[in-house]
Amino acid sequence: MVICSAGIIHSMSSPQITFRSYLPSTLALILIGWGGVAALFYYSLPFVWARWGFFVLGIMALTGTSLPFVYFFNRRFPAEPPATPNVIVRQSLWVGIYAATLAWLQLGRLVSLYVILGLAGGLIAIEYFLRLREKAHRIPPVIPDDNPS
Repeated sequence: MVICSAGIIHSMSSPQITFRSYLPSTLALILIGWGGVAALFYYSLPFVWARWGFFVLGIMALTGTSLPFVYFFNRRFPAEPPATPNVIVRQSLWVGIYAATLAWLQLGRLVSLYVILGLAGGLIAIEYFLRLREKAHRIPPVIPDDNPS
């Protein structure tokens, strides 16, 4: 007999993941990313290695900045199966990759509305298919029957 429903009462068998487990990595990514971008702006010239450093540090900065928002959206709008910590980090990494790719394309003046929407649609489709694959490989939990008959 299952007493818990899909409402506000959660099962005690699976511990709820809190944001505290993401806090050290979020703070490290934010500090290294935004600090590195600021240091590049103040202390370097626009050469090739500084440009690549900007992209790497930009991905780190935007990944760390978007991680709390992605965590909140995944907790606020739960999916089936629920998002694991790997999924939350991967989705926030897509935000960093998306922004860094748009910054790279802007160097050649290639960014337009269609490029912005097409790149976003492509990344959303990739994430959708990854989640669909996770759902297909998911093994549902076995609930023992108390009443054998």
